[in-house]
Amino acid sequence: MHPSVVTRREFAKALAAGLVLIDRGDLERGVSAQPSTLRVAAVQMTADLANVDANLLKAERLTRLAFSRGARWVILPEFFTSGIAFHPDMAKATQAVDGPPAQLLLKLAREGNAVVGGSFLAWRDGNAYNTFVLAFPDGSTLRHDKDYPTYWENCYYVGGNDDGVLPTPNGNVGVALCWEFVRSGTARRLKDRVNMVVGGAGWWTLRDTRPADDPYRKLNLDILKAAPGRLARMLGVPVVHASHAGRFEGLAWPGEAVPYSSHYLGETQIVDGRGQMLARMSYEDGEGVITADITLGVTPGERMGIPDNFWMADYPDATKSGWEATLKSGHEYYLSTTLPYLKERFHGGG
Repeated sequence: MHPSVVTRREFAKALAAGLVLIDRGDLERGVSAQPSTLRVAAVQMTADLANVDANLLKAERLTRLAFSRGARWVILPEFFTSGIAFHPDMAKATQAVDGPPAQLLLKLAREGNAVVGGSFLAWRDGNAYNTFVLAFPDGSTLRHDKDYPTYWENCYYVGGNDDGVLPTPNGNVGVALCWEFVRSGTARRLKDRVNMVVGGAGWWTLRDTRPADDPYRKLNLDILKAAPGRLARMLGVPVVHASHAGRFEGLAWPGEAVPYSSHYLGETQIVDGRGQMLARMSYEDGEGVITADITLGVTPGERMGIPDNFWMADYPDATKSGWEATLKSGHEYYLSTTLPYLKERFHGGG
């Protein structure tokens, strides 16, 4: 049989899963017109910091809950295996890119005859990345590496340089992780190229010791709340955004043994191509799953313009300069401490 020929049984199975089965070699980043409607799910987790085994169990349980609600695509948060903070055990949470987290995603995709994705600290080719792995029922996977680490993330991985456009049986799908949602470059690389955007965040707030009425608390939350809908309005496509909502206990920074007790902000959302909210969970909602039926493809009508500047969000100058400074200082810690540990762990120092 020619490899591009799809049997009737395969086609029926694909339809039942809400997928259009297309030979991988024929995708060519093309946009599939079917199905026009897809039930998707976004998972909100309360992860145990750096506890991969416990978080894989949580992810498995919540993904199965999404399947029970009819979801054909299930998206887990950024760092779904670990959460993220500066913590002595964080580097230990790094897993081989094809290791237990990816194997769980593949197992769940086969079990649910669905597409399942999420990001984790992933080791490959001599470096750690924040890698989003999208798993399919046929046993294949696609990947996106987050472009720039944020603050203490720099201590644990390096940025990637792919375009985040994944050719799937449902057409091209864009991927964005956390502050990629508020960088203009993300919108530019995905514009007119994708049917929907999937991804998520491990977006934290100020430490508990900062005043409750600190204006940055509200600004930071407002930026996160607006991010999925704004990207949707710029691209004209639906966005599936999964998030963390638990508390964590970390440290402030390398060389500073100062506790950083805080929490992730939640805001798991599914929005349509006009940026209208279809489903949402806030931090107060804790752990759970949201589902919605989305219409794939670009929504007709006027779109929001993409800013010329680097950030789409109106961050204070101190936030932007702090982010830039930690690109260098955090990477130095990665090179001096995290990378040697990972090389020893994965390659015995080789």
